[in-house]
Amino acid sequence: MRLFVNFFQPSFKLAAKTRDGALVRKRYHPPATPCERLLADPRTIEEVQRRVKELRATLDPVRLLQQIRAAQQQLVDIADRPALGEAAKPTSPTLEEFLSGLRMAWKEGEVRPTSVAKPKPKRLRRRPDPFAAVTTELRAWFEAEPWHTSRELLERLQAQCPGAYPDGQLRTLQRRLKEWRREAAHRMVFGTMTAHPGIVPGDGEGRLLSHGASG
Repeated sequence: MRLFVNFFQPSFKLAAKTRDGALVRKRYHPPATPCERLLADPRTIEEVQRRVKELRATLDPVRLLQQIRAAQQQLVDIADRPALGEAAKPTSPTLEEFLSGLRMAWKEGEVRPTSVAKPKPKRLRRRPDPFAAVTTELRAWFEAEPWHTSRELLERLQAQCPGAYPDGQLRTLQRRLKEWRREAAHRMVFGTMTAHPGIVPGDGEGRLLSHGASG
């Protein structure tokens, strides 16, 4: 990794930074590798420059990358190996096998064998539910008259409990009604169709037959 980064990994370095009030302007040197910066520095003595150039002439970036990936895979195999018992020694892919796999590696996303996708934690409620005490009552109002908006339900709740539910809680109630409407739509589409699979022909909305309806 040291050889690959120092000889073949260009990067930007900050050259100057100026501030004009809240605006900050940054100017960077052209991208270069640490090796190129070392050779361009006038303070580098000739002996060091000669040794660096000789070492650079012997390096192949593709072969270095293949060796890095193979070493990472060996570390993964060692970590996954059982503590007891003999395990087969991990074999490194040849350079030809490594190059042939690079053409399809972009389709798999992250190609490093040590990379493991981290599961995203489920977001939990951070604040107490402001409607916990009246959820049952709100749900009953919604099921009795589902056409009412969240604003109308909140105004009804404010009239019943003055000062307990400010306007700032409207967004929370909107999300609650959105979830209830989604559950009601799911029951209408899937639950009813299971119990009453018949559909009246000629009805553009696909009206379902009830048990007492005749053909």
